[in-house]
Amino acid sequence: MVTQIQPALVDLHQLQLDNARALLAHTTEYQAPPLEESAAAYLQSVIDGLCELSLRDPLTGLANRRQFQSVLERAIDMVARSGEPALLLMLDIDHFKQVNDNYGHAAGDSVLQAIARSLSASVRPMDTVARLGGEEFAILLPSCQPSYGISVAERLRAQIEEQSIAITPNLSLQITISVGGAFAHEWVRTTPSLWLERADVQLYRAKQSGRNRVELDQQQDVSVSAEEKNFLFGQLAFTGINSLVDDASYTGAETISPPPSAGEQRVL
Repeated sequence: MVTQIQPALVDLHQLQLDNARALLAHTTEYQAPPLEESAAAYLQSVIDGLCELSLRDPLTGLANRRQFQSVLERAIDMVARSGEPALLLMLDIDHFKQVNDNYGHAAGDSVLQAIARSLSASVRPMDTVARLGGEEFAILLPSCQPSYGISVAERLRAQIEEQSIAITPNLSLQITISVGGAFAHEWVRTTPSLWLERADVQLYRAKQSGRNRVELDQQQDVSVSAEEKNFLFGQLAFTGINSLVDDASYTGAETISPPPSAGEQRVL
């Protein structure tokens, strides 16, 4: 005979929820159900509220690095399985230290919040805007064709440049950003850190080239190398496959996305 164990009932009055309630009290979106109606629903709402807080940047309300990492992982899986293009942009406020030094950290916070609002209002609902830390932001744009990438990034850059950010009734600042971006390698399972690194290289180029500009790492088609060929078809015993790929490499008739970097894996 199998003995059924009844789930233990938790008395909410025995839980230390004061700190959790204090944190959630500062979140306008959080509305807890009445404790008298359902203890389980109340506890679930507290858990959900804390999870939401853990994924948001407290100053700007954008996704934080933790949530953005998760979003990147899902995007990588989609690109690897479907070949659907996706663009990662990294954005950095130019000369932000001067804002803090000359006008104070409160002014710097106002600039960060204004940039966050502008970026959020300029992307699609399916896109994700995050603050990675300091004056650095990131945007993931799924289903973004390479031919549109530079136009999207330039539009974001120009919109920030044209914006006047009010700090006090008598002070407004003009801010510029530098943008670096990289498309995910189609049909390749990369890692968030490698993708971020590729975009960060382009951001560095934009900074070194004078700031207030966009640099993108565009995808390029390349012929299949011997190493790539072995990786793709090493498990197949058909010699005809190798001949076919050799012919394609020689004539350029067939090309594929760039070979994976270290840590990346081609997905078929």
